[in-house]
Amino acid sequence: MSNLDRQAPLSVCGGRGFVVAEPVRELLSPRRVKLGESTEVRRLLPNLGRRMVGAWAFVDHYGPDDIAQEPGMQVPPHPHMGLQTVSWLHEGEILHNDSTGVTATVRPRELGLMTSGRAISHSEQSTDPHPRFLHGAQLWVALPQERRHVEPHFQHHADLPRVTGRGLTATVILGELDGARSPGTAYTPIVGADLALAAGTSTSLPLDPDFEYAVLSMSGEAHVDGVPVLPGSMLYLGCGRTRLPLRAESDAGLMLLGGEPFEEEIVMWWNFIGRSQEEIEQARADWTEGTRFGEVTGYDGAALPAPELPPVPLKPRGRVR
Repeated sequence: MSNLDRQAPLSVCGGRGFVVAEPVRELLSPRRVKLGESTEVRRLLPNLGRRMVGAWAFVDHYGPDDIAQEPGMQVPPHPHMGLQTVSWLHEGEILHNDSTGVTATVRPRELGLMTSGRAISHSEQSTDPHPRFLHGAQLWVALPQERRHVEPHFQHHADLPRVTGRGLTATVILGELDGARSPGTAYTPIVGADLALAAGTSTSLPLDPDFEYAVLSMSGEAHVDGVPVLPGSMLYLGCGRTRLPLRAESDAGLMLLGGEPFEEEIVMWWNFIGRSQEEIEQARADWTEGTRFGEVTGYDGAALPAPELPPVPLKPRGRVR
């Protein structure tokens, strides 16, 4: 998914200097951003107060939207560099087309994982015809230095491992949780899991104390370590936890995001993650000139133009503003 903000701000992220080494409860509020003609997203990362959670560098939550009389998601071809995109649905269907020639339809609780590596472009749109409701999350994972120039590729996994018990079903999207490992390729120590809680559930999940974590609320009424987390908001939890208490007042859906704190300092602008201003400038020029990122077929419409670069130097630094 693209960052469609025409005034795309610079985000400078990474490094361990601002990682919270102990457990905290930091509630992050979203920023509302239009995505195409009929979809509005709630952007949780990058956030005013926090830029990354492990290697997770970008989190959008959207829906549930009634798109019965709407075109639904319509994101024209756009580029990516230096990251992986994770498409995750609770409702709806998304048709993915990319410049490697892959076409795939991603359905609820199936993993659509695109590794951009050095360069890729893709489009995303609701299927035609499409289900009435659209509800999901789009996330980016920063690639580490030694793997950020890998060949671009797309993975679609319809059958993912689950951890169950005491009113909880945890689907492992990426990485490992409680002994269950996702088939999706991960390039850093990381975890992403979809948590479905039945009404009245009170339970806990095992965590790695060396990871930092956050929980995104997708739906319902849930308390995370005693903090009520409303749909479309995210609770940052810091590091140093071995278990995470969860309680659901109603049926609830959450996403657990975590990972080893990302050591490298990075520059993130529009749909690119790099290490310097020169890299970002070159990527923008390559997209504008029609080189390097390939061509997407199967989308009826023009590609997205790159916004103007901000008039300030792009310099990598810490993880919080």
